Amino acid sequence: MKLYLSLLFTILLSYQTFLAQERTPTLFAHRDGAYELDENTLSAFQTSYNHGLRGFEIDVHITKDNEIVVIHDHTIDRTMQGSGTVENMTAAELKEIKTKKGNQILFLDEALDFFNQYPGLYVEFEMKTRTDDYTDQVVQKFSEQLFEQVYKNKPESSTYLLTSFDKRPLTYLKNKYQTEDLLFITSKPLSEDVLNQAKELGINRIGCNIGGTNRAMVKNAQEQGFVVSLWPGKTVDDFVLGYALGADYLCSDVPLEVYTFLKNNATWMKVN
Repeated sequence: MKLYLSLLFTILLSYQTFLAQERTPTLFAHRDGAYELDENTLSAFQTSYNHGLRGFEIDVHITKDNEIVVIHDHTIDRTMQGSGTVENMTAAELKEIKTKKGNQILFLDEALDFFNQYPGLYVEFEMKTRTDDYTDQVVQKFSEQLFEQVYKNKPESSTYLLTSFDKRPLTYLKNKYQTEDLLFITSKPLSEDVLNQAKELGINRIGCNIGGTNRAMVKNAQEQGFVVSLWPGKTVDDFVLGYALGADYLCSDVPLEVYTFLKNNATWMKVN
């Protein structure tokens, strides 16, 4: 992998002048740096922000008593000191549980209090609605509640996006709030089929798997008016590849490591 990074970096360096004329990608922290920090916690957000990050991605679920909570999995088993399904637990029950690293579980209102104090942020709120707990009725109620909370006090200079792999919340929100930006995520690489799915949804922002995506595909999508985000970003290698592909947004599980790499090795590679 290090050899791959070295070769790719050499290629990028040889095209330094050309790349500098291209669009500057936005780097954002997946679960706020899932491989580096205590994911989806307030302490992780603050640490990332203090290191210069201005882009974040968080995951949201709804509790049994209709509170929106920030956590990636549908169960608390992997990240928290306990077990159970988020949708079957109350907010009060979750507030008594800490992460395995000792942090409090984060609720949406607390996350927004943090984000709203800093203008100019890019934040994705991924709706995790692909389980049996989320009937169409629950999806609509959850989507509406999330939309109202997220955009109530959003700084004018910030970009907040509701995102999902599940087309149901995206369809509901796009039908009701036609002018709002949304982002359709897929585990597939960028392709005409993915673009057509996004067109059917009326969405021009897509998050695609970096594996199998090439530069021509990215350029084609951008020429059609799409904004392209690539994931996963498990390593610095992934970041360098995504940069070379010309993506608009790059998701990273190791954003602090990427920042260190840029500072020490590639100051000409600019990111927002």
